[in-house]
Amino acid sequence: MQNLGIAITGSGSAVPETFLDNRGLSKLVDTSDEWISTRTGISQRRLARESESVTTIGTAASLKALEMAQIEPQELDLILLATSTADDLFGSASQIQAELGATNAVAFDLTAACSGFLFGLVTAAQYIRTGVFQNVLLIGADILSRWVDWQDRRTCILFGDGAGAAVLQANECDRLLGFEIKSDGTLNSCLNLSYKPQSKELIEGVNISKGNFGNISMNGKEVYRFAIQRVPEIIDKALFRANLTVKEVDWLLLHQANQRILDAVAERLSIPSEKVISNVANYGNTSAASIPLALDEAVRVGKIKPEDTIAASGFGAGLTWGAAIFQWGR
Repeated sequence: MQNLGIAITGSGSAVPETFLDNRGLSKLVDTSDEWISTRTGISQRRLARESESVTTIGTAASLKALEMAQIEPQELDLILLATSTADDLFGSASQIQAELGATNAVAFDLTAACSGFLFGLVTAAQYIRTGVFQNVLLIGADILSRWVDWQDRRTCILFGDGAGAAVLQANECDRLLGFEIKSDGTLNSCLNLSYKPQSKELIEGVNISKGNFGNISMNGKEVYRFAIQRVPEIIDKALFRANLTVKEVDWLLLHQANQRILDAVAERLSIPSEKVISNVANYGNTSAASIPLALDEAVRVGKIKPEDTIAASGFGAGLTWGAAIFQWGR
């Protein structure tokens, strides 16, 4: 079977209408706009209402991406949903498939937290390059507000809700130039959202675990140290695979976790600040949604142009991290 290339031909994004700025957040916990903004660069975050879900915002972002790519839902072969906060623990990709009317697509969820979109990009590329699928819809969507302890100022200041999507298509010219993905489960305790077991006796001598998931738990200092060390390393490896140098990169597109991390990574790579894509101030950390959300905004305002070379990196819970070097457009 003839190998094919991959191109990103459309993008879309969607966020809830409700927002909570830092001053509003200071009414919930002992914090201030100055304390949050100086440490994270975040000014506000979007929060989903009861009527909004991963499915609704993921569908909205997908429709915009399909419109830009000029393809119909029925032309899709695969829908990949990168999320850690599915509406249904069995998966939400098929719900988005139904909402879109993508009757010819297979759909499934992929969970890699804040690295999810990058891991999804690499996964989709394998299907396309081997000729199995021609048109793939990749979605990154998370509603983290469901799992935040709103009395914990270490975490509640960081997270927000959102969705981003991209259409990936078979292409004669391969626009995915290089990638590298990693994980290290020994660091799982640094950032997780774990199941909290509670014993329940069914009959005498037969006990099961009948609990619930807790809230997001994070060691911020360790995650920061991890990110500023591992992310530049993995971007360098992806650039090596792409046979490119840092000077040939037009844009640095990182997971929007914290402005300090974005600045530190750019400095270590010697990438000037004007080449760094950032919208963390408006949305906070939206996990798997952050990279496609930032990508879509930059494309739609004309910042990212066709054939621009982008160095993207996701990093987060697992711990997982990855990088991809790609060009925008066909």
